[in-house]
Amino acid sequence: MHHWQTTRFSIDLSRPQIMGIVNVTPDSFSDGGQHASTTSALRHAEQLVAEGAHVLDIGGESTRPGAPTVPPAEEWARIEGTVKGALALGVPVSVDTCKTEVMQRALDAGVDIVNDIRALQAPGALDVVRDHGRCGVCLMHMQGAPDTMQQAPVYEDVMDEVRHFLLARLAAVRQAGVADARITLDPGIGFGKTPAHNLALLRRQRELLDLGLPLLLGWSRKSTLGQLTGRPVGERLVASVTAALAAVQHGARIVRVHDVGATADALRVWEAAGLLDVAQNSVTI
Repeated sequence: MHHWQTTRFSIDLSRPQIMGIVNVTPDSFSDGGQHASTTSALRHAEQLVAEGAHVLDIGGESTRPGAPTVPPAEEWARIEGTVKGALALGVPVSVDTCKTEVMQRALDAGVDIVNDIRALQAPGALDVVRDHGRCGVCLMHMQGAPDTMQQAPVYEDVMDEVRHFLLARLAAVRQAGVADARITLDPGIGFGKTPAHNLALLRRQRELLDLGLPLLLGWSRKSTLGQLTGRPVGERLVASVTAALAAVQHGARIVRVHDVGATADALRVWEAAGLLDVAQNSVTI
């Protein structure tokens, strides 16, 4: 599938797409508090688009390990101004939320994509997405919940369990009447997984391609990269870009990143060097 249907855009996936992260939160693991005001968040969103972001992903609740839950009204109040301003920037706008009320408000405002770490399992979430009719959705795997997910994640076979979960959620979403053209899948790097689990998912990522839907991957600045490199979160640029390229190499069509400009530069170099097969969105090495 070479297009992702969203509210206002059919996103061309023949080339890797960069989803730029806009955290309107006080406590996100990497940039909490940096863009907590609407003015700052919109300025950041504009900068990401200028650097090459194809999609903006706006979130009002941190999903870092141990993060507390935010009431829906507070989450929407944090992001409302940023969402409405970002809709004028000429790129698809995604809202990173697992709350039905926030999804509904965002879609009513004109948002293009719902990016849900709980894969539309909240009561009423499937109805909201179905009734909207055109919005894109991203279904992600997570073991546990953000406040406890990293305490002791255990799998017999991490890829097998992630794959079966995504298949089950895909069946539910299809049954609700959501067309495949609207759906992407995310194995959930760092969400209830150890570094070994995350790296196993990367090595075996192509096994998810037979599900027949585009893959969205988010490795940017995550703790596994810190454990591999020994670098704090603010010094993981090279590791993050490398992980994004590796995800594309293994078939990802969208990469969710903080460092848009550096990621865009890396993808341009790979394409110019003939390493990126844009027609198949894979990398030849």
